[in-house]
Amino acid sequence: MKEGKEEIELIKEGKRLDGRGFDELRPIKIEVGVLKRADGSCYFELGDNKVIAAVYGPREMHPRHAQDAKMAVVKFRYNMAPFSVDDRKRPGPDRRSVEISKVSREALDPVIMREYYPKTAIDVYVEILQSDAGTRTAGINAASIALADAGIPMKDLVSSVAVGKIDGEIVLDLNAIEDNHGEADMPVAMVARTNTITLLQMDGRLEREEFERGLKLAMGACHQIYELQRAALIDRYSESVDVGEGEA
Repeated sequence: MKEGKEEIELIKEGKRLDGRGFDELRPIKIEVGVLKRADGSCYFELGDNKVIAAVYGPREMHPRHAQDAKMAVVKFRYNMAPFSVDDRKRPGPDRRSVEISKVSREALDPVIMREYYPKTAIDVYVEILQSDAGTRTAGINAASIALADAGIPMKDLVSSVAVGKIDGEIVLDLNAIEDNHGEADMPVAMVARTNTITLLQMDGRLEREEFERGLKLAMGACHQIYELQRAALIDRYSESVDVGEGEA
């Protein structure tokens, strides 16, 4: 178990405390195009996590000295609302949110075709409205959909989930109590169709065999999430086409 954490029994009679099996995701809900003033947006629920992502751009990069003459600059801002956690969070960026912003941008960077928009900025905002562990993975999933909704050219979507170790067992998609009292957690992001990993972090310790088993579990779940992301985008634009045809 992680250092300094109180020991709590997290598995009872072969089930996790929320009733899930070791390889089960929490329920996922996706809504695309929820913000009218954003170029692209997504509302994403992962269990009790509630996340909204907004994308603006490509637009002119300011200040101009920060422009890249060959490609767009992607700026990613992850933020937890003060009311998103039980103990009210101090408003504004902290070291954790800066770190998550950086790794989230790097997780999405390989699929964004930035070379199409030199000297511009693509701004990605992820706001955590309610937190229940796994917020960075939920944010990456939401941001990936919002980028696609904004019409940003992308090679593919990025899907993300965490695995971890609780009571000696490798499990998928830790919730808050599992994250707080478990032995390890490992966020993963990947391009599902090519099995290209774009983010891999770890807090705690895993044996080699546990790591390999956890990574395989995460990759399988990313494929499930990818299909849900894709379906949400198809539904969104199928509705747009139907409305347009009806008006004609």
